[in-house]
Amino acid sequence: MTETDTQLAYRIANAAGELLVRVQRSGLFEGKTLGRVGDQMSSAFIMAALGEHRGRDAVLCEEERDDGTRSSASRVWIVDPLDGTREFGETRTDWAVHIALAVGGVPKLGAVALPGLGLTLSSDNVPGIVQAPGRLRMVVSRTRPAAEAVAVAAALGAELVPMGSAGAKAMAVVRNEADIYLHTGGQFEWDSCAPAAVAIAAGLHVSRLDGSPLVYNNLDPYLPDLLICRKEHAEEVLSQVASAVSAD
Repeated sequence: MTETDTQLAYRIANAAGELLVRVQRSGLFEGKTLGRVGDQMSSAFIMAALGEHRGRDAVLCEEERDDGTRSSASRVWIVDPLDGTREFGETRTDWAVHIALAVGGVPKLGAVALPGLGLTLSSDNVPGIVQAPGRLRMVVSRTRPAAEAVAVAAALGAELVPMGSAGAKAMAVVRNEADIYLHTGGQFEWDSCAPAAVAIAAGLHVSRLDGSPLVYNNLDPYLPDLLICRKEHAEEVLSQVASAVSAD
């Protein structure tokens, strides 16, 4: 049986995550060196796997040189071999591996491995959305929460949930452990493409902070803002974002 793109994304993300766990637990490296080695090893593994199984497709990978030629391709794999290098180096669990396929600029499918939790989610493997709790929960950076996110959380009466990588935060919403992931202050396409694809498959609202769709495979991969939340909260969150931004 031919392996589908989603199955391939899941398999590569899961295997890269298992590789990273072995590196993290080896005791051979620590701190920033552990993060650097993990990035390099995961990137090499993923690039080899995509080259073997989808060699005709273009790839945008955080750790690989990008000459921009992939921006003219329709099918582009967008990869973050280790999202949350700091958390990985600190031997925490809130880091991730992102494998996504964008087609015509749209995040068609993706897989996000959470190896520290022994879990990999994909566009074909998402939990159902359950009823929201009485008080909303917003995931924010554990080291530098954005002022806009803090302001919106205050306006909504939402509880702040500090967390590491972008993938971990986005999947917290997918996994019903949080209700809102609002990011400002800068990201790149590899930070959000796979999480966005998985969140869309889960039936969540996914957009830029002005409500416009996320568009991938741009010549400049900088994509600074993101909102992932339950659809019933999107209008109010976007309204509060606009108010917070205009108040600055």
